[in-house]
Amino acid sequence: MNNNISQLSPREVWRNFYLLTRIPRASGNEEKIRNFLADFGNRLALECVVDEVGNVIIRKPAAPGMESRRGVILQSHLDMVPQKNLGKLHDFATDPIETVLDGEWVRANGTTLGADNGMGVAAAMAVLESRELQHGPLEALFTSNEESGMTGAFGLKPGLLRGDILLNLDSEDEGELCIGCAGGSNGRVSFACREEALPGEWKAFMISVTGLKGGHSGVDIQLGRGNANKIMNRILYHGHLHHGLRLASIDGGSLRNAIPRESVAHVALPASMAQPFLMSLSILTSTIKEELSAVEPTLTIEAVPASLPESVLEESVVVRLMRALYGCPNGVVRMTSEMADLVETSNNLAMVQSGNGLVTVEMLLRSSVDSAKVDLEVMIKSIFDLAGADTLFDGRYPGWKPDPASSILKIMQEVYHKKFGKIAETSAVHAGLECGILGSTYPDWEMISFGPTIRFPHSPDEKVSIPSVKKFWELLVETLRSIPAR
Repeated sequence: MNNNISQLSPREVWRNFYLLTRIPRASGNEEKIRNFLADFGNRLALECVVDEVGNVIIRKPAAPGMESRRGVILQSHLDMVPQKNLGKLHDFATDPIETVLDGEWVRANGTTLGADNGMGVAAAMAVLESRELQHGPLEALFTSNEESGMTGAFGLKPGLLRGDILLNLDSEDEGELCIGCAGGSNGRVSFACREEALPGEWKAFMISVTGLKGGHSGVDIQLGRGNANKIMNRILYHGHLHHGLRLASIDGGSLRNAIPRESVAHVALPASMAQPFLMSLSILTSTIKEELSAVEPTLTIEAVPASLPESVLEESVVVRLMRALYGCPNGVVRMTSEMADLVETSNNLAMVQSGNGLVTVEMLLRSSVDSAKVDLEVMIKSIFDLAGADTLFDGRYPGWKPDPASSILKIMQEVYHKKFGKIAETSAVHAGLECGILGSTYPDWEMISFGPTIRFPHSPDEKVSIPSVKKFWELLVETLRSIPAR
């Protein structure tokens, strides 16, 4: 079902992107893509380095007559977010991505596409293999495990890269030049939870929340989409309060940086309460669907009969869990006052899962203001401390402070205007671009992030605009030609 995307224009970029869709590269499963890129560099007789954290660096000498130009690093990440629709048979560890031509867009068949950040990788590959492009000394930096921890960016050693201009190819709005991003931290909450036997006569159900759009927990957080974990908690809280519902297991969300689309809970109720609960759930479902109708038209909430569990989770712990989840901030916490329509601080209540004597809650906090991020951590910790849980925040990474006076920004603005006859917008994003981490290791770099138009990354609705890829490529080529001498 590839629909011949390798024949799209610019062919040198799309051909490489098609090759990337053949190679499994979910976060944490990057050996094949790492080996592929190392072999790619070696076949081109270019210097290739794989560092101790799995980053791949390929160096290409300057084109004749361009040796004195400033060195440029083309940076993108190896991995992609593995998300698929419920019922879709796809193994991200072994199966290629099935791509679909959909008008002026390319999407995948029921899974994430991997345009984030495969388009950046494909463009860097096209630059490396070209014998015609005009450019100074080049390094392509392909970082590892960006989507689930930014391991490659954190582990990059100082002094390894030689250039002083970083072109990050991981933005998602063509026509925008990004000069800043949010920092973030990971939150993990644990409730120790014993199991208890069910007394008397009970009936069991499997409750599912599905059909939500999900999306990128930074880029899409301001869209007001439903959070499967919040919706499920509302259902469980209501069921316990009014009908004596007991929770046997729960599995909601799968990645910290993806807005959770699905949640499943195995529950039990006193037999006399089963029918009243189903009637009440029907009313509550209508209410929730009405609240989210404008943004989540395919939301589905179901309760189907299930086998009776051998035991249920300790009631007192589950009550504390539900109350804490109800109070936990989710979504936009504050908008910036400096830039219109830009989120400053947010939280994604990403995963709620039970097993091995624990119920765990995982989340991703983001903010362009470090003190606001710390304040949000304290707020969340306070809620879960009161509920008797253990809370840990780690994986902190810095934001990227905008530099509107940078010379590379001026160059790219001029190039964009000359090529396309209009002014490129200057922006910052509420997402964790690696620029913040890389810039802390290489503080003298000038950095810009740009890319083609990608919509709904981190979800099976992910798609990339075909015309925008052409403009992205032309901007990259002309920018490399315009880099000044040292």
